[in-house]
Amino acid sequence: MKYVQIATPSVGPEELAALVESLESGWLTQGPKVKAFEEAFAARHQSPHALAVTSCTTALHLAMLALGIGPGDRVVVPSFTWVATANAAEYCGATPVFCDSDPETYNIAPAAFRRLVEEMAGRGQKPKAMVAVHLFGLMAGMDEIMATAGEFGLKVIEDAACAAGAALNGRPAGTFGDIGCFSFHPRKTITTGEGGMLLTADGQLAEKLARLRSHGASLSEEARHHGARPWMLPEFNEVGYNYRMSDLQGAVGLAQIGRLDGFIEERRHWAAWYGRELAGLPWLKLPEAPAGFEHSWQAYVAVVDEKLSPLGRDEIMEAMEKAGLASRPGTHAIHMLGYYRNKYGPQNLPQAGRLYRQSLTLPLHNRMAEEDYRRVADCLKGL
Repeated sequence: MKYVQIATPSVGPEELAALVESLESGWLTQGPKVKAFEEAFAARHQSPHALAVTSCTTALHLAMLALGIGPGDRVVVPSFTWVATANAAEYCGATPVFCDSDPETYNIAPAAFRRLVEEMAGRGQKPKAMVAVHLFGLMAGMDEIMATAGEFGLKVIEDAACAAGAALNGRPAGTFGDIGCFSFHPRKTITTGEGGMLLTADGQLAEKLARLRSHGASLSEEARHHGARPWMLPEFNEVGYNYRMSDLQGAVGLAQIGRLDGFIEERRHWAAWYGRELAGLPWLKLPEAPAGFEHSWQAYVAVVDEKLSPLGRDEIMEAMEKAGLASRPGTHAIHMLGYYRNKYGPQNLPQAGRLYRQSLTLPLHNRMAEEDYRRVADCLKGL
């Protein structure tokens, strides 16, 4: 019996040919393929500046550093997200402040975000920034978030790890805040193995990000080697990091970005199929995209109502595994994880906690066949 994975990257002859071309060129570190990938990604997302890095985690780290976030600063982040969102604030010595989720979209609740900022400002602890996470390919409510952030003078970072190709009222993910951060991990819609991307409309921020990702060098390796004096080392006036994407990854990314819209179209088709096929299960709340939100369906995440369900969420995942079908929780609630619980104490974020305990990710990716989707639906309907 075929095992249906929760996610499998869709790669083929285009990516292999791109790798061979890059290997034969002799340029393996950050170079022309990375630049071409950056330009293509920027064009697809209508952003003037894109910078490729090693992961979305390092993108988040660089974003916070470039925006001047450091010790003593507070950064609002949703609790229901991958731990890297909060870790990036910790890397900078800042304090992540957790906010609860919208039960319908799973993203940070704009009203809860506003109340939290008002309360913090009233105590003289106004945050310096916030991170808006676009979970599973659905954007957060950026209009309300940007209004609150603008009123209180907060910097905004978009954690668009899951949201390549997503949009809100036609405006692409990663272009609302000061900086947008993307992931190309194999579970994402397009992949470079590991890898990430930064988007910004601010030219000065882009220059700072470029220096920080390459040890703080005043000149990139590619520019130096192709310049008039390639033997001269660059100047280093700030501490930076080695967060550069390799040209091998850039070559794969360039092939993948050309397939992004096709991948999303296929995912939307099967997400709608799940919606129709599973609509009769009263114990399973299915995900939806509100009007104006262009969902890219990086993952299909439902919520189990354990009062109505024949089995608990974890028992459902166990039954699916026995049937050869992978499943996962949506993600975790960071405030409940050991490091953050021990450091900041227990917190009352009921929606994040409920989603952590009851969310259920079903297989959805571009290597699945119709029979795979039918097996998933039949398994759930047969519980």
